[in-house]
Amino acid sequence: MLIVMHHNAQRPEIRKVVKAVEALGFTAKVMPGAARTAIGVIGNQGWVDETPFADLPGILQIIHVTKPYKLVSRDFHPRDTVVRIKKGLSVGGRNPFLMIAGPCAIEGRDQIMKTARMLKKLGIPVLRGGAYKPRTSPHSFQGMREEGIELLAEVRAATGIATVTEVMSPEHVGFVAKNVDILQIGARNMQNFDLLKEVGRTRSPVILKRGLSASVEEWIASAEYIMVGGNPNIILCERGIRTFETATRNTSDLAIIPLVKDITHLPVIFDPSHATGHRPLVAPMSQAAVVVGAHGLMIEVHPDPERAASDGPQSLNFKEFRALNKKLKTLIEFTGAKTR
Repeated sequence: MLIVMHHNAQRPEIRKVVKAVEALGFTAKVMPGAARTAIGVIGNQGWVDETPFADLPGILQIIHVTKPYKLVSRDFHPRDTVVRIKKGLSVGGRNPFLMIAGPCAIEGRDQIMKTARMLKKLGIPVLRGGAYKPRTSPHSFQGMREEGIELLAEVRAATGIATVTEVMSPEHVGFVAKNVDILQIGARNMQNFDLLKEVGRTRSPVILKRGLSASVEEWIASAEYIMVGGNPNIILCERGIRTFETATRNTSDLAIIPLVKDITHLPVIFDPSHATGHRPLVAPMSQAAVVVGAHGLMIEVHPDPERAASDGPQSLNFKEFRALNKKLKTLIEFTGAKTR
């Protein structure tokens, strides 16, 4: 349920509504707006009786929300959410297009530092690098784990570039949040609810990837878990879904980007590397994502993709990435969005 207050409702009237919600055993989420305040009712499992609110002053309208997500819906929060990554760097709303790039996996100091310095010269604000790697085969490279996180912290200190890495277990969240700027929840962990709750207890920006076969509703409901925990700094990431088609690694669902922007207030980015699995497809799909309104891209870049320990066939080398970045800047400006 969403309770919309009159534009001239006073604090005592808002407090009375909050107390009435709490008296029913629910949680009241007060959301001040430019024109009026709304109060979200959280914790109900079904229809909420309006009777306790009938005689309360200051209420303009009561809206019953039947979706499994509330706080991330535009019904509760009509304006775009802006996620602040660090001072001078935000994504969402009218902020500049966000470019994130880097290797699938951190393989050593030289590799990750070389990549960070290349990105820094291009003005790319965020470096991605996997430390904990969930792999289909237990025989595949599993990542440098804690040592990889420490390398990201070293890179951040040396270059000033922001960093993002995947977190896989609730017990890793605190350590990772201290050493990187953005937490990432991967496709395989989209419905790891204990992990979502733990990330929700932080205030760290988090990239939430869509699950391998997740519906839009399931994906957004996972974002709700994080926001209910108190963390509003969520960036959704479309990365393709598993279908009957095997010509590409996944099936890119670019129609989801404008759809999700319409039903949620969260920023949405696209990962063309995982969506396609093929290096030649990364550039055209990146450009397509810009056209359909993505707030950013996350692209895999490696100094020597042929020797990469993970996802080499979908990674761009430095020369390829520089060329793509130049094209994207022109296209982003053509669409009316801002570049950095």
